[in-house]
Parts: sequence; C-alpha cells; structure tokens
Amino acid sequence: MAGCALSIMMNYDEFDGNHTYREITGKYTFDTHQKDGQETVDLVEVQYAGEEALYPIYQKVLAAINQFGNDITVTPKKTSVSIIRKKQFVLVKPATKTRIDLGLKLRDKPVGDRLGNSGPFGTMCTHRVKLSSASEVDEELIAWMKEAYELSV
Repeated sequence: MAGCALSIMMNYDEFDGNHTYREITGKYTFDTHQKDGQETVDLVEVQYAGEEALYPIYQKVLAAINQFGNDITVTPKKTSVSIIRKKQFVLVKPATKTRIDLGLKLRDKPVGDRLGNSGPFGTMCTHRVKLSSASEVDEELIAWMKEAYELSV
C-alpha cells in the first residue's frame, strides 16, 4: 500500500470560508503560485464563484469595452474589476447573487431611472447601472461606457 499527503499554502484573506480545492489549486493545475512562491489567484474567478450566472454579463461588458481601443487596462481586485484608460472609467462588481453593479465616471450627466447615482461606489464613480441579464448590456449602456471611456483622458 502507498499513500501521500499534500499541503498547500494559501492566503485565507483571498478566499471566503467556502472555498474549494478546485479554486485553491487553479482548476487542479497547481498554477496558483508563481516561481517565487507568491500565490496567484484569478480574482475574477473568485468573484463569480457561486454566482456563475452573472459571469456572462461581465464577459459581455468586457467585450464591449475592448472595442473602444487598445489603451484599456483591466484590473481585477478582490471584490470588483476596475476598467482604466488613464483613469478608471468603469467599475464592475457582483453586488448580489442575481445582480452586477456597473459604476461609471460621467461628469455632469443627470441621473435617471436606469442611470442611477453612484450608490455604494461613492466617489469612485458618478453613476451606477444595475445589471441582472446580459441582454441589459445594450446600445444605451455601451454608449454610456464609451462616453466614460472618452472622458477618462
């Protein structure tokens, strides 16, 4: 009989109490650590773990934004993703299990029914759009994101 033991070092601050072996090991590839031993985690994957139904919304937002130009930086953080040109112009955050909040930086743009105030984003954004379906990433929203992109120079 043969046996083995496995020990994985991880930063518990990057995972909630309900993490899986699959998440920690990078889908069983063990590529969650760099050569120097520092942990690497796909922060976007962690954000949408347990909220996979929201991921197509995120993908559609990102696909639309990537059409604006090649000067865009996508910066995943622990709980959100910042989309930056020279300044952040969009912030994408899974807000609930059924909704993404998309923050925009749009100076002097009045709020309305769909384009709400920044809410929990505070001064990081001027407006917020609540998204529950990929179909809500429509021409109107893409135009607002494009406007925010053009203002972020």
